[in-house]
Amino acid sequence: MQNKVKVEARNIAMSYGKTQVLRDINLVIEPGEFFALLGPSGSGKSTLLRLIAGFNQAQSGQLLIGGEDISRVPPWQRNVGMVFQNYALWPHMTVWQNIAFGLEERKLARETVRQKVAAALELVGLGDLGARRPSQLSGGQQQRVALARTIAIEPKVLLLDEPLSNLDAKLRIHMRDELRTLQRKLGITTIFVTHDQEEAMTTADRIAVMDQGIIQQIGTPMGLFDNPANQFVANFVGTINLLPGTIREVSREMVSLMSPTLGDIRLPRLPHVPKAGDVEIGFRPHAITLCVADSARDHEHVWLQGTVSGYEFLGEFVRYRIRVGESDIIADQPHHAGNTPFMPSSPVNIGIQPGEMRFISR
Repeated sequence: MQNKVKVEARNIAMSYGKTQVLRDINLVIEPGEFFALLGPSGSGKSTLLRLIAGFNQAQSGQLLIGGEDISRVPPWQRNVGMVFQNYALWPHMTVWQNIAFGLEERKLARETVRQKVAAALELVGLGDLGARRPSQLSGGQQQRVALARTIAIEPKVLLLDEPLSNLDAKLRIHMRDELRTLQRKLGITTIFVTHDQEEAMTTADRIAVMDQGIIQQIGTPMGLFDNPANQFVANFVGTINLLPGTIREVSREMVSLMSPTLGDIRLPRLPHVPKAGDVEIGFRPHAITLCVADSARDHEHVWLQGTVSGYEFLGEFVRYRIRVGESDIIADQPHHAGNTPFMPSSPVNIGIQPGEMRFISR
């Protein structure tokens, strides 16, 4: 492969008529990084990906690849490779011919084309399927052909537009592992668009969470999960409980706050504590301990009393919905064979680890 390159977006804005779809996009993707654009439908993530490919044109800002401003460079001169959601394979061509097409368009020598196609097929594990047509392949195999076709031209940047969305759940998990392994082997700078937070968190080095054409936060999967910058990121990346509260005082060691659900409490100060004022108090369902209502309480948790309103069995864990005053709290508890779940209407004690609480400005 070619040298790894950096991708930069500087103050990019783009509109369709009066509708602004990208707003002041500033982004640096490091050489060789596997980077995900994550967000709901209409957030602007696919628009940004297509802008990098050259299929869209921004009204303002700069786009750089390897330090070169390509904002006005046509798509066919950018040397980026894109794998589309539907793979876009030629149905009348064999697998070999599909992969060779882009190389032949570049007027490469026949032997060079043969070597590159063979190498790409081996890389994606399809070395013996070159004579088949796309209709004779499974969904996972078709995706590998689309990847091989893109890899064969040795692009500077690999763009992936929801390439796993057409696969069933089990194959999707398998293919995202293969995709990650392949990207590591190639070392190519890769930008991956998805609306599936699990896909993004299991594959990407870093993620940009987008909503309404704005980058809400950029960070590692763990960083986004543990320290969301706002309510949108907190709700979109994983499941979270958010309770209204007011921070009354912040000292060097403690935070004093009031919450209609939690009451008046003092907690050890954590990083990223906002100033005094109204906040949302966030904590993840797995950070909760549940026990029967008359059990002993320790001093290591913030304890609440509630009533189970329902539960879902999700295999590895049971997800409970618990009513506490006027609030609903979600609690995930590991499942072990033989466990008896808390039944609806059961009174329970809810223990929340203070170190897992996060304060998010409204």
